[in-house]
Amino acid sequence: MKLQNYEVKNEKIKKAFLLLKKNNPGKFKKKLNLSWSNWGFGLESLTESAKRLRRHSVPFIELHGNHYGEDLGYKAEETQKMLKDNNIKVSGICGMFSADNDLSSNRPLLRQNAVDYLKRELDFAVKVEAKYILVVPGAVGRPAKYDDSEFERSVETLRIVAGLFQKSKVRAAIEPIRAAEVSFIHTIADAKSYIESVAHPGVRHINGDVYHMQSGETHIGEALLAAGEMLTNLHMADSNRCALSDGALDLDTIIRALYLIGFNNDSCFVTPEPLGPGGDPYPAMNGKPDLKTLEMLVKKTAEYFKEREAELLR
Repeated sequence: MKLQNYEVKNEKIKKAFLLLKKNNPGKFKKKLNLSWSNWGFGLESLTESAKRLRRHSVPFIELHGNHYGEDLGYKAEETQKMLKDNNIKVSGICGMFSADNDLSSNRPLLRQNAVDYLKRELDFAVKVEAKYILVVPGAVGRPAKYDDSEFERSVETLRIVAGLFQKSKVRAAIEPIRAAEVSFIHTIADAKSYIESVAHPGVRHINGDVYHMQSGETHIGEALLAAGEMLTNLHMADSNRCALSDGALDLDTIIRALYLIGFNNDSCFVTPEPLGPGGDPYPAMNGKPDLKTLEMLVKKTAEYFKEREAELLR
């Protein structure tokens, strides 16, 4: 029986993966770095979040970028000590961009908010040894465009802090998000075009998200290959935005593609972010979490990811 188009693409990636494994077994000695994005944990203390990740052998954490003002957000020394006590390291910072700190806003004051926010997060990132900060070119939750100049305003605004990214050696990871949530930059190709327009060595990386990629990309595996070495972090959730193993996501093809681009290195991370199906997940960021649900999400996701990775590496 003739394969469907996506199956043809899957098979091509599978064959390339098997050939690499046969000819270059050394490229598979190091496994992918498993992290977790904690902003979906809401108002839970960072200590409790770290203990949960430790229980389920998740060695890295992507911290909520919660420095919305000078008096808000995690304190670097406290954070470092607590994470060290739980044997957890920081992978990166999940930058949060709303209409209040929009790089592309048509109100200069709000673009300044975005600049100030990134400066605060960069200062914190250096202190906790984060590898990257996720950057969204336009506000999340604003799918309608302001006008035809938002791309140019966003590029111009990010250039202001591009040198700080370069100096701090923290990667600016541009995230494409589905069209239902943002007005522009929806695909890996869009992100590459944006990075090319910024044209600064301090802005060279991409943060992928498989949930958004299901909407924006023709094939997730191919999009990951196209991102190549620019990809530094990949947010994960199953097809229904729930725990891995609870949906129809082709996780094997994703893992194969990541190994093909050499993603199993010290500066790249696979970061689950299962926020649940439907609706707006962002209110949970400032709400009281359901602890049983969080325990289940981390347990099922970590176990299933490791199981599939081990199966492919046999």
